[in-house]
Amino acid sequence: MNTMTEKLSDRGLFGYLKILLRGSGQVMFQGNAWTGLLFLIGIFWGAYASHTPAVAWGALLGLMVSTATGYILNLPDEDGRQGLWGFNGILVGCAFPTFLGNTIWVWLSLALCAALTVWVREGLNNVMKPWKVNSFTFPFVVSTWLFLLAARAMHGLDATNMATPMLPEHLTTGGVLYIDQALQYLLRGTSQVFLIDSWVTGLLFIIGLLIASRWAALWAIIGSALAIVTASVLSASGHSIAHGLYGFSPVLTAIALATVFYRPCWRSALWALIGIIITVVSQAAMNVMFEPLGLATLTAPFCITTWAFLLPMFKLDEAKPDHSNWTPALKRHLQKK
Repeated sequence: MNTMTEKLSDRGLFGYLKILLRGSGQVMFQGNAWTGLLFLIGIFWGAYASHTPAVAWGALLGLMVSTATGYILNLPDEDGRQGLWGFNGILVGCAFPTFLGNTIWVWLSLALCAALTVWVREGLNNVMKPWKVNSFTFPFVVSTWLFLLAARAMHGLDATNMATPMLPEHLTTGGVLYIDQALQYLLRGTSQVFLIDSWVTGLLFIIGLLIASRWAALWAIIGSALAIVTASVLSASGHSIAHGLYGFSPVLTAIALATVFYRPCWRSALWALIGIIITVVSQAAMNVMFEPLGLATLTAPFCITTWAFLLPMFKLDEAKPDHSNWTPALKRHLQKK
């Protein structure tokens, strides 16, 4: 059995940094270190531009802790090389400083929650293996929900940045799509994947995706754009549309359905477009459902919708599941019964 120290020495510092960066990229299904680097740059830019530097440092801490947890637990080595230990942790690191205050207990809880996502992911993937899907970012969602809800009763976890619990009201404010601002709205939909409200960050994310996969970059743009149109047509909150809050889950759904689990073609494109629209509806529904708790939906609409579209595993003609595009770790989770 290899120890954590032995594994790190086998790869060296440079190899370990690549694993960390791949963990950042895997949030959008890209096991590419350069993509992950641009994602981190985007996070730091957006966090400092909005005067919330704790979000950037939380992201880095969550990424490092969750990756280290994979080594400590001696999980499958290929998962580590592909960055699959780190992507839930980096999202935890973005979420805690966004929703909770800046106390020592929040930072210790962030580290604990980031570590928790690693074994929650292993457990959920084992449960889902017979259906040939995996847990996506749901370990981040359920683990973060646990701590955010606990913050309502545990005052050491400062909940001052969380929404005030209230019964749902009429949420629509007549969403209006201003063409001159549409590009910013679109890019914010991408940046909000990491809970960052910055069109510059969104642009860096698109460039990062383009380095790894032109299809992923294209579908991230399509996902955010169609989310804006759908939310506007259905008169969702204009404020939420403008700040990308209807775009981030559809971006992930679009990349997953159109580029990762089905080979790109017109049938898979149609399937992905429908998935994007359903994700927007799911986002609105979950916003209402969680409003009494004052709890953010995080990426739950993406997870639930994408599971619903992958579980049938329809053979969409030439768009049947493209196993050649999957990483070895993903194949192991999805192809074995």
